[in-house]
Amino acid sequence: MSIFKPKKRFLLFNRGKKKDVPSNILTKCNSCYKLILNKQLEENLWVCPNCGYHFSISAQKRIEITFDAGSFTEMFTEIHTADPLNFKGPKTYQEKLKSARETTGMDEAVLAGVASLNGRRVAVAVTDSRFIMGSMGSVLGERIARLAELAIEEMIPLITISASGGGARMYEGMFSLMQMAKTSAAIGRYQKAGGIYISVLTNPTMAGVLASFASLGDVLIAEPGALIGFAGPRVIKKTINQDLPEGFQRSEFLQEHGLIDMIIERKDLRSIIIRLIEDLWFYKRGLD
Repeated sequence: MSIFKPKKRFLLFNRGKKKDVPSNILTKCNSCYKLILNKQLEENLWVCPNCGYHFSISAQKRIEITFDAGSFTEMFTEIHTADPLNFKGPKTYQEKLKSARETTGMDEAVLAGVASLNGRRVAVAVTDSRFIMGSMGSVLGERIARLAELAIEEMIPLITISASGGGARMYEGMFSLMQMAKTSAAIGRYQKAGGIYISVLTNPTMAGVLASFASLGDVLIAEPGALIGFAGPRVIKKTINQDLPEGFQRSEFLQEHGLIDMIIERKDLRSIIIRLIEDLWFYKRGLD
């Protein structure tokens, strides 16, 4: 028997609450779950450097990285959202609008106006999923329609970048559904006049927005992995009571089945749009 008893060892544990990493320093990727320095993420245009996941970004940032610096001029800001149904629920429509405006710094779910792209004047509309899921109300539809009319008057290229997961905005009832026909008709007049329309579909582009102006481009471009469709996959699965194909409603699946023309990474989007406009302008309009 041992003469000396072994000393007891005590392990000290920090039982304090684990501190969260400040959100202004690191971001966790939604796909590979790795932590990314926010500075690195911004330098990479908000695309994960590890797996290539494309984060959703604001309409303002989208304009900054796509068009010539400082060239965007917002238009149609005199059009304001009404409350035709006097909608009430857990939150009223007016309360939802106020909250969305404070969160995004936008007065509606779309920024519409003119900008320059490689020196060429273009008409631009960018929707933002942070504003009531980028849903299409009467103001969004009216701004898209007026932008198309402006593009006809000046005969300049038209570019829309969609990030709308909310479809028609139920808080406006039939007034919202009417925007599908209005925007489609305006785009149709523009294309009949010989204009060039490029539609970029980002994550998410769904429902009434996809079923109207977003799907009518002369060229449809999507970012990698974007959710694109009408009803969401969970709704469809529950409705038909069947398992859906792998990758259903993602960019890659839709390109394979012919719905979109090309998938372009964010870093290449600006240069590809410039090239497409040059080629299509020559084809449709001839050299200036």
